[in-house]
Amino acid sequence: MQIIDTIYIDGAFVTPHGNELFDLFNPATEQVVGRVRLADEADARDAIAAAKRAFPAFSRTNKRERVDMLKRMHAAMASRKEALLEAIVEEYGAPVSLARWMAEHASDVLSEAAKVLEDYAFAHRAGLAEVVMQPLGVAGLVTPWNNNAGFICGKLAAALAAGCTAVIKPSEMSAIQTRIVTEALHEAGLPRGVFNIVTGRGETVGAQIISHPDVAKLSFTGSTAVGKAILRTAAETLKRVTLELGGKSPAIVLDDASFDEVVPLAIQAGLMNSGQACIAGTRILVPQSRLAEFEARVVEAIGGIRAGDPRDPRTSIGPMVSQKQWDRVQRYIRIGIDEGARLIAGGEGRPHGVEAGWFVRPTVFSDVTNGMTIAREEIFGPVLSIIAYRDTEEAIEIANDTPYGLQAYVFSSDVERAREVASRIDAGRVLVNTLAHEPAAPFGGFKQSGIGREYGTFGLEAFLEPKAVIGAP
Repeated sequence: MQIIDTIYIDGAFVTPHGNELFDLFNPATEQVVGRVRLADEADARDAIAAAKRAFPAFSRTNKRERVDMLKRMHAAMASRKEALLEAIVEEYGAPVSLARWMAEHASDVLSEAAKVLEDYAFAHRAGLAEVVMQPLGVAGLVTPWNNNAGFICGKLAAALAAGCTAVIKPSEMSAIQTRIVTEALHEAGLPRGVFNIVTGRGETVGAQIISHPDVAKLSFTGSTAVGKAILRTAAETLKRVTLELGGKSPAIVLDDASFDEVVPLAIQAGLMNSGQACIAGTRILVPQSRLAEFEARVVEAIGGIRAGDPRDPRTSIGPMVSQKQWDRVQRYIRIGIDEGARLIAGGEGRPHGVEAGWFVRPTVFSDVTNGMTIAREEIFGPVLSIIAYRDTEEAIEIANDTPYGLQAYVFSSDVERAREVASRIDAGRVLVNTLAHEPAAPFGGFKQSGIGREYGTFGLEAFLEPKAVIGAP
């Protein structure tokens, strides 16, 4: 049983003013593995005050100082990789193969930010003016549970690279991971108050950060519903806001695609992170003329997917993060059945032979229409919908017929044709015949998938404001 009873404010581990205790579960066993003492509004205000005090001096540090700092942070996180991997498996239930990538990603985003910063020019000429990119101020960073350490490090890296100071509210469900990250970053030797990590509930700590007048910038990853609420509150003080929200990503399989190559990619795109991924390609668009063939391949492939013990290297689908999330996914599976979709794999309940843990059977529906609930709403679990289309024009129409626009996938044996289709999809990222991640490229969504971009130069500039200084030559 791990007891976490401190938060991090002004360069020190301190006891929270809040006294609520929150249980941490192993989702693969449903057993309590830890307990965290949650911060409250007073703690959030103390963290914001510390970040505000630190900002004037930190904002004047030069690029070299901040590059060196990011490199120290990277080294500190890399040294905790094994401990972080263990925490991700125990606290989140990620299969070991995915957990290893997550643990490495948390340190990698820091080194990537250092590379971007090294090449970035904070000033340039525009006619008579010198345009200077100036750090915004105190940044409030709110992160979710489905890649907690990676989101903390990624958002913080961009904020610090820009010269902002930060207050982070991570998910209270990920407190073991947060403690490891905090200890590592503390060892990196940053100035006091430059980053503060306050674990608490969204309605207390989160609400204080979002509404506080001394917070100039907000970066939030989470649901579209919460993102809308944040945007409304932030409007009162005209905070700059980056929102990375939900998705219902289409995976368009063109009629010339090789199913030997595409079926494994499409399934992996849909079931990534046990389905708990905003970028998951959960709507698979397949030509009507090849539907039966595709279904048969998918059923065969799903039969070889193991959902169960995340410590078993053969496992690719771990548990849902909580009982609440398991119930949510089960409700959507029942809705799919009730609305007339045809179940071709999986279904309700736990996988065969699994007696405990919040595990979901990898589930695939066919005969799905784009108006069905399972095709419209983000499920956040391993549930895929196959939607048939007549021709390429209809495929593009279906792909874009969604309130979301975070990511999309196009598969074809003709790369130029695939790129032409990709150019017509309304999404922040479109992956063509790949599942690769490019950290230098912008990440974010169209429509209700968010506002603004993260990663690369775009992510850095989200924490900067341009200022024009004009004078006689």
